[in-house]
Amino acid sequence: MSTYTPKADEIEREWHVVDADGLVLGRLATEVASILRGKHKPIFTPHLDTGDHVVVINADKVVLTGEKTENKKVYNHSGFPGGLRTRKYGDLLLDKPEEAVRQTIQGMLPKNRLGRQMIKKLKVYRGPKHPHEAQQPQELVIEHARAKTS
Repeated sequence: MSTYTPKADEIEREWHVVDADGLVLGRLATEVASILRGKHKPIFTPHLDTGDHVVVINADKVVLTGEKTENKKVYNHSGFPGGLRTRKYGDLLLDKPEEAVRQTIQGMLPKNRLGRQMIKKLKVYRGPKHPHEAQQPQELVIEHARAKTS
């Protein structure tokens, strides 16, 4: 018996909408990265892009637990000596929540051309509106990633 490898025409891509309102950023990112990779499908193959498209809405309402908004830093380097810039994660979430969600999810994908191909299927929007109604996306509920409000 030989190992099954899906062909390009056998891969069916679906669209999923994730409402990030009240979700913890890291738990949201692991679920979305898994869908982008295609790990939820029985035809998953590590060396092929078998994943689906994901639309994340309400990125501005994502939550960080603990003191991460003040203590966690985002690093960016220009490539020149002394070009390291640091920012608090809370400031990035206030200014560019779409970029914070995208960077977190991208960090959980492979660091090669396959990962760069997968991240193109991710669409992140600050508010509840998105222009992808024509693709008829399915609503994806990520319940265990909700922040505990107590």
